[in-house]
Amino acid sequence: MKVYFAGSIRGGRADAELYQRIIKYIKQTDVVLTEHVGNPELSSIESSGDTNIYDQDTAWLREADLVIAECTCPSLGVGYELAYAEQHRKPVHIFYREGTNLSAMLTGDKYFQIHPYKTETELFKVLEDVLGR
Repeated sequence: MKVYFAGSIRGGRADAELYQRIIKYIKQTDVVLTEHVGNPELSSIESSGDTNIYDQDTAWLREADLVIAECTCPSLGVGYELAYAEQHRKPVHIFYREGTNLSAMLTGDKYFQIHPYKTETELFKVLEDVLGR
């Protein structure tokens, strides 16, 4: 299965190491199209140009079988990616740490599967179910 992993880049990199662990877990059995999101050294200002980023990310979204997003850190780009995935009828699973005020545009949209979690252990257990392991 091809998985598009979405996590904040320009919105903040506080959870980059968590993204890296999630991506590593997914890669045990599936292909992650957006592996770079988990790189803790990825700059919030990417150098490949905004148009190139848009073109590549939307191509990956169309190619993906599943979208997994960690949305604890708010990101306009991730929100756009999720709406794009919905438009293209890709299954979307959104994870966020409890206590975060997740946008009503996500929680109010019945298309999205929303998974609040307290601990990483809990996150990975739900992720295991999402991936059908």
